[in-house]
Amino acid sequence: MTLSSGQAASRPACFFSSSLMEWFSLISLVSKLQWWRTIRAFPEALTVPGIKARRSRPGRDAVAQQSHPVLSPSLFLPWLLRMWGRRLACLFKVPWQLSGNARHRSPWLRCDRRAVPAAAARWHHTAPESLKCAWQLHGDHLEGCTPEPVFHVPFGNSQSRMRLPVDFELRYANTLMRFDFVWLRDHCRSASCYNAKTNQRSLDTASVDLAIKPKAVRVDETTLFLTWPDGHVTRYGLEWLVKNSYEGQKQQVMHPRILWNAEIYRQAQVPSVDCRSFLETDEGLKEFLRNFLLYGIAFVENVTPTKEDTEILAERISLIRETIYGRMWYFTSDFSRGDTAYTKLALDRHTDTTYFQEPCGIQVFHCLKHEGTGGRTLLVDGFYAAEQVLQQAPDQFELLSKVPLKHEYVENVGDCHNHMIGVGPVLNVYPWNNELYLIRYNNYDRAVINTVPYDVVHRWYAAHRTLTAELRRPENELWVKLKPGKALFVDNWRVLHGREAFTGYRQLCGCYLTRDDVLNTARLLGLQA
Repeated sequence: MTLSSGQAASRPACFFSSSLMEWFSLISLVSKLQWWRTIRAFPEALTVPGIKARRSRPGRDAVAQQSHPVLSPSLFLPWLLRMWGRRLACLFKVPWQLSGNARHRSPWLRCDRRAVPAAAARWHHTAPESLKCAWQLHGDHLEGCTPEPVFHVPFGNSQSRMRLPVDFELRYANTLMRFDFVWLRDHCRSASCYNAKTNQRSLDTASVDLAIKPKAVRVDETTLFLTWPDGHVTRYGLEWLVKNSYEGQKQQVMHPRILWNAEIYRQAQVPSVDCRSFLETDEGLKEFLRNFLLYGIAFVENVTPTKEDTEILAERISLIRETIYGRMWYFTSDFSRGDTAYTKLALDRHTDTTYFQEPCGIQVFHCLKHEGTGGRTLLVDGFYAAEQVLQQAPDQFELLSKVPLKHEYVENVGDCHNHMIGVGPVLNVYPWNNELYLIRYNNYDRAVINTVPYDVVHRWYAAHRTLTAELRRPENELWVKLKPGKALFVDNWRVLHGREAFTGYRQLCGCYLTRDDVLNTARLLGLQA
């Protein structure tokens, strides 16, 4: 770190006064020290090699009769100055550095960790007998750090006497949190900075000085107080900070889930919800949404087998997302659209609309009629399969979450002309906690791989093969027979679906739902979503 001439000149003044009178006082103090004990305390390891110890003369006491090493001045004097320098620093009340990082320590005064306990030197506690909450400010010199039940740290204004702290650490509820001062100013919840009625920020973030530092910090058992240079006071509840800090978010999941294979799901005995309860009561709707959020699939029984009643069912929890397939799709095996779904062929497991920039969130299926055989629906928890990959081959999981691919849908059938392209990795994770939130898997619609460099392509194929093998394990396949009156809701960001080939006439209807609206409904009912 480069220091200005003013800073360099001011640093020695923090330890010894430049006045001649104080230098004489120092010399007088050192002259009174017990040099004999000091020499005896000096480690024998510093004895000059090759010089024998000088023995004491007869008639001396027992102590004097022992051998003493001949000390090298080049080794002894630096040691002596360091040892007494630390003691003199305490007498002169030189503030100790709070940061544990060695590169931030003051180069002219070394910290003896054996003499000063680490916790006492660095961390402030809200109460001496309690370790539930502790905090520290990072900087070279902080003034006024006197231990009290509630700490108040004035930073002062003199840049020549100290460098202001660059960040703030707080330990609370077994969580060590680090905060940037701009973040602490920006998230102020005072009436002038935040509109509690609209839950929106009123503070203009661009007006906050990027070098801002508080004038004072105080922490009690429940609240952090910061006083800013303009006198504004920010208050944060410690529980709120744990919930909203980066470190707190790393320990939380955005969407609680139960990962499953076929056996796990069967043993869970997840109940279906009756259509009347679903449509007419909040309890029925909440039970349905709880099951859907946990498992990614949910069923509603006793639905009138018509397209109109299925539409009413879907609108209970969300707006219907209109796509190139219309608002409510209604299909048979007549190949009326340029899609394999409009045939009698088997469909391998996949997620829908991977060729959208944002794939549709929820899909609704309702079999209105089937006069024939086969046609069972296949469901696979993609997150369960991805978790197996993460445990067995984390490098492959990471590759699948980093490499972007194109998915494409080209249609020229009758009056339908569409060309859709979506781009994204197979696995999509939140970067702060590595939580998987979207799987984009459709081998039918994956476009030419031209977004992956040569030296990565083969590794990507190997990772894709590992995930595919997990998705195709028989124990991970849940087969259900859709029938009139039983509607199925599928989380298209998580659960892959397919079907076996069938014979006869089979008629399905369904739609896509706006994911944001489904999650909004769940949150309004008190569910974490």
